[in-house]
Amino acid sequence: MTPNIHYKDREIVGERLELPKGALYWLGPNLTLRNCTLVISVASRWLTLMSGQFIDCTIEAKGELKNKRWARMNFRGCRFKGRFTGNDFGFREDDLDKWRIGGIADCDFSEARLDACRFYNCDMSTIRLPRWPCFTILDPVRRAEELARVEWPGTYGRVVIEGLKRQDQSIVALTDHAPSEAAQFDTTPEELRAVLERVPWVVM
Repeated sequence: MTPNIHYKDREIVGERLELPKGALYWLGPNLTLRNCTLVISVASRWLTLMSGQFIDCTIEAKGELKNKRWARMNFRGCRFKGRFTGNDFGFREDDLDKWRIGGIADCDFSEARLDACRFYNCDMSTIRLPRWPCFTILDPVRRAEELARVEWPGTYGRVVIEGLKRQDQSIVALTDHAPSEAAQFDTTPEELRAVLERVPWVVM
């Protein structure tokens, strides 16, 4: 039987928390991690995020952490390392997160690889983003019409950019990993970069 390990209703300071494979982990409710290192080795489905805050912590994904929604977690002054694909950061305005307990500010992703990751309802000027081969489109939904007029290589424009028109207006940034996107949408990182260099709202 798979064990359930709960971290809840307490504050943990200055510790290294390892989440190895072989268990189901619950973070929260009412969890505070301060000056801690959280090492995630389990797949996304083995990690349940209830609510909590991370202050001056390091979050490290040992494998590729896919499709994790961090909307109920509040990050301040944290550093992210490892590979994150399809992760959402920041508060999301929907029924599941109506208490507005999540958020992100003053965090550093420069040592992380992000792909198809979205940032919601946050000040991106406080976020240190990964550089090329990752790239970040700022205010992608608000600028979806302008972005759609750009001639994108392969099917990136038809799939990703056109898809922005149907996304939540509270998305303030989208970060992709060029080699991963190129492989998926029939182009090359070099062809993507040639276009991205002409778009003024891109960080890379």
